[in-house]
Amino acid sequence: MSDSNLLIEPLPPGWKNYLLGDACDRVKNSYQPVNDGDTPYVGLEHLAQGFPAFVGRGKESDVKSSKTAFKVGDVLFGKLRPYLRKGAQADFDGVCSTDILAFRAKVPCEPEFLKFVIHSDEFVAHAKSTTSGVQHPRTSWPSLREFRLSLPSLPEQKKIAHILSTVQRAIETQERIIQTTTELKKALMHKLFTEGLRKENQKQTEIGLVPESWTTPTVESVSAIKASSMSYSQLENAPNVSNGVRVIGIKVSDMNLPGNEIEFRTANLERQLAEKEALKRTVPANSIVFPKRGAAIATNKKRLTTCRTVLDPNLIAVMPSRTVNHRYLFHWFNTFDLKKITDPGPTPQLNKKDIAPLKFPMPPVEEQEAIAAAINTVEEKATLHSRKRDQLQDLFRTLLHELMTAKIRVHDIDLQIPFSS
Repeated sequence: MSDSNLLIEPLPPGWKNYLLGDACDRVKNSYQPVNDGDTPYVGLEHLAQGFPAFVGRGKESDVKSSKTAFKVGDVLFGKLRPYLRKGAQADFDGVCSTDILAFRAKVPCEPEFLKFVIHSDEFVAHAKSTTSGVQHPRTSWPSLREFRLSLPSLPEQKKIAHILSTVQRAIETQERIIQTTTELKKALMHKLFTEGLRKENQKQTEIGLVPESWTTPTVESVSAIKASSMSYSQLENAPNVSNGVRVIGIKVSDMNLPGNEIEFRTANLERQLAEKEALKRTVPANSIVFPKRGAAIATNKKRLTTCRTVLDPNLIAVMPSRTVNHRYLFHWFNTFDLKKITDPGPTPQLNKKDIAPLKFPMPPVEEQEAIAAAINTVEEKATLHSRKRDQLQDLFRTLLHELMTAKIRVHDIDLQIPFSS
């Protein structure tokens, strides 16, 4: 049995084997333009990557190329670069790009169940294996209709679709909360960094309006800017010292590890070094780290260190002195776009000379702490919901595979989603 099929052996009672072309038809309805031009249009850009959902829609009058008409309940799948997993079920009548295949379920297939079939690993692997073209690989209906799958009875299909849809809605709820919280954080930061907390009169400065008691120092005047004197490869080769100081090694990729959304909590490299060497050759805790070379600068990601840290050559650290609260300075850096100070050239670069002269609004330390605490509260909420979303996405992927392959049956599941709010 090929890995790019969704066949189950042995078949559970009530399940049967089909070709995809037996479970659904390709929609080939020609589209006739209408006078008002307001018919909803779906292009590849309107399908969420890796998730069965829409991320917007356009109007047919804005697109001059050929289109296919679809109906409510039809399932849309992006045939261009199918490994992107772009597919969703239409809840409106409209037209779509010819780079999207429209499927219409027929007995014995439930339309909502079909939506999840096209997101299964097996279907995507089959679609990917049947593409042609190097720069713009596309699959086709003649290839996809030969995909083989095992289908349960219609009642079980509906139950499976209901379970997966429940998890999907919970993920969408988390996404909405994250978006709202992110917008709140942005507005709060703008207000606090220009008005403060004490309702002071404002003064005009070279960086804009700030409260009268605030100063506008340069980053260099309140912090050190440098990398670790120990290289990443030196830390890799360093032996562990008994009762030594914990030191982690950080690469740009470590910024993306789970739990590292704000601070470096985990890393792929860790050693125990002698205290004297660690204090002399590493970056201390509460330093602000961001990329200094290459395309990673454009991601605009900043992170805080939580222990003694060694940086690879593509990272740089701002190490705040005691005159400035590290969280306050970190939050201010998160309002700043690194691309604005990047040296142009074939390889984008940031250096100390670019960071040192930056001026920022600085209140007294007590107010810095209060502002940082207010932003921390909103940030922690966003992080909490991001983690809930990630957990739900893991649950969705697991259930999608287990239910489609009958490793878990719907009557064995008591699904309770604790992350609806």
